[in-house]
Amino acid sequence: MKLKLKRVRELLAFFFASVRQDGLGPTLRRAAAFFRRRFGSKRGRFLPRRQTLAAQRALDYGALDWPVVSICVPLYNTPPRFLRALLDSVLAQTCPNWQLCLADASDDAHAEVGELVRQYQAKDDYRERAARILYRKIENQGIAANTNAAAALATGEYLGLADHDDVLAPHAVYEMMKAARETGAAFLYSDEALFTRDIRRPVTGHFKPDFAPDYLNCCNYICHFSVFQKSLFDAVGGLDPACDGSQDHDLFLKLSERAAPVHLPKVLYYWRVHAASTSGGTAAKPYVADAAKRAVAAHLARTGAKGTVTDGLFPSTYKVEYAVEGAPLVSILIPNKDHTGELAKALDSIFAKTAYPHYEIIIIENNSTEEKTFRYYEALQTAHENCRVVRYEGGFNFSAINNFGRKAARGEYLLLLNNDVEVIGGAWLGEMLALCAQPGVGIVGAKLYYPDDTLQHAGVIVGLGGYAGHSHKYAKRGGSGYMFRAATVQDLSAVTAACMMVKASVYDEAGGLDEGFAVAFNDVDFCLRVRRLGCRVLFTPYAELYHYESKSRGLDTKGAAKERFEGERRRLKERWGGSLTRDPYYNPNLTLDREDFTESNALPKDDPVPGAAAHA
Repeated sequence: MKLKLKRVRELLAFFFASVRQDGLGPTLRRAAAFFRRRFGSKRGRFLPRRQTLAAQRALDYGALDWPVVSICVPLYNTPPRFLRALLDSVLAQTCPNWQLCLADASDDAHAEVGELVRQYQAKDDYRERAARILYRKIENQGIAANTNAAAALATGEYLGLADHDDVLAPHAVYEMMKAARETGAAFLYSDEALFTRDIRRPVTGHFKPDFAPDYLNCCNYICHFSVFQKSLFDAVGGLDPACDGSQDHDLFLKLSERAAPVHLPKVLYYWRVHAASTSGGTAAKPYVADAAKRAVAAHLARTGAKGTVTDGLFPSTYKVEYAVEGAPLVSILIPNKDHTGELAKALDSIFAKTAYPHYEIIIIENNSTEEKTFRYYEALQTAHENCRVVRYEGGFNFSAINNFGRKAARGEYLLLLNNDVEVIGGAWLGEMLALCAQPGVGIVGAKLYYPDDTLQHAGVIVGLGGYAGHSHKYAKRGGSGYMFRAATVQDLSAVTAACMMVKASVYDEAGGLDEGFAVAFNDVDFCLRVRRLGCRVLFTPYAELYHYESKSRGLDTKGAAKERFEGERRRLKERWGGSLTRDPYYNPNLTLDREDFTESNALPKDDPVPGAAAHA
């Protein structure tokens, strides 16, 4: 009874934490999806079908010539039931191309750890290879040194890291070594799930983006299950004891400097939630944050980036404060037709609050008819030397208007800005500039709120609704978002042009906004073209503005507006059709029906097993 009550308390705490973070609606939708999966299928929520696992086991792995992964585990006073679960999960792998390397730093009072391992060594009767469970008793020198001791036992081409209280999915080695053989990747990582007792009843999944270097600077989203070539691990010197607590984060940063990681969007690892584990938060290990900041700072130094590392908006997150060299001019482009009330609110907030002083404002006048508008323009230019008005006389075309405004801009950076926004904090422009100035970055977007303090924009995910949608739309202000993605600097496919900074040189190289997108999707198309040039698109939560766009605006569904919208939607799909089906900074296990990172209602589909059709 006590165990049941404890479980109920855990679930309630998890539920209310989710409500506080993301709001009631998204939490209820995630809960509904959870119960559909839990009670709607006899198999585990993220596990392949039994027939698929059987087909994997039946393969001739000698003929396939897949590499071997040495799974490295530091043991320390491991509870026997946790250790049994880990060992059972390794022995149950559908692919036998594994080696388990165990370094045991347990104290004398926990001799049962070594005894239990010896029992499993005897149990492993796979005779086609040498002994696959290797064990060494060591002195406890910290998790990094202990893991390095486990890696020293390894003879596999690849290494994988696992904690002593976690569980591998039965197809983990199969999926990783299959991908390693097919891609030749030196570094791979998968999705993961959290569980308390039974992996068939996980608490939640962590569905990650493909490699996102700026996101990795802000938090260790890669985590489990990660494998990498042993030669690569040796080349970076293994795990650094100076980063104990965030030794994996430090390692992943080092590895990513030499080999871009390949992401497998499958749950291959189950991370146990209990009081002493960081899966439940870093309160269990408060030294983690200091170690992580040292790791990121060392990464910046190695890569030549100039910046300092500070705490982020939430525990386990970090912020890189990049230095801006010189005093580059930012040209703020604001299209406008009448609506002087909205425009004045936007400009007053910029002039009153913006801390970064080197900017000019260019109002792109587009067919205003009210006399008071032109009187306002005259007063504005008289009062502010850094503000000019230029006149675009064509019909409304957001892309053409901004392209015209760009010709008048003198800045090294352009900021496309709507006239219906209001700056919240003074650091906004400097925060965007510091990121946009970094090598390889082309575009930076801001965090926008509706007037009721719900999110309007935290980046754009392509594919949502079949085309594109806003990340975390309608989430309550102050939340961290899914895996901290609303509260950290993010690599994304696109951001909204309601507040978008771009290097002027990149704007020109990309050819500006496509004037075939007069109203909709011009920003999505532009960002995708900039990414095709090899530049990164980033979102920052540290530039916050209100966007007074109405929540109920909806799509253009009548008359000429509908025809125009449908034409622009067709144009986007014709140009980017394949890219709209798989956003690398989203995850195929997440829904395309909503903008809240809810898991998809569909159970994961099993990939075909090569050469095993008879077992399917």
